[in-house]
Amino acid sequence: MKYFLKLNAISILYALMVFIPVQLMVNVYRISRLTNWEIGTVNILTGVILLIEVIIGTIILYFLTKKWLNGRKANLWTIILWIPYFVLFIYIFTTLFPITYGGDDPNPASGLSIIGGLIMYPFYILILNFFSITSEKKTIKTP
Repeated sequence: MKYFLKLNAISILYALMVFIPVQLMVNVYRISRLTNWEIGTVNILTGVILLIEVIIGTIILYFLTKKWLNGRKANLWTIILWIPYFVLFIYIFTTLFPITYGGDDPNPASGLSIIGGLIMYPFYILILNFFSITSEKKTIKTP
């Protein structure tokens, strides 16, 4: 049961790691309107936050996967388990903060880049799990 909770906690972190950049990309016009920043400034800030989140999130998730999931093959379930949490986060966010101003609608180009990122994200999770499993096997000492 403890492993199941840790597996779901890691999956929630994976979902949050993709949820935050998606929401920043979709809500560029809303952020620009509410903060009175130029759209270019918001785009640059979104890119910087995305880069920082990928670097720090990868490091944190690597060590958490290595520590909590103990190099088991069952941690590959995180490749699928992040999807329901991601959908839940999207649903909660769009319910709490609906687009009421027509100028806040996202542009189609951001949707295309989000689709591409969501297609590649399970491969990212697979690679991260693979490295955490193989690094765990290298540290085991045999007598």
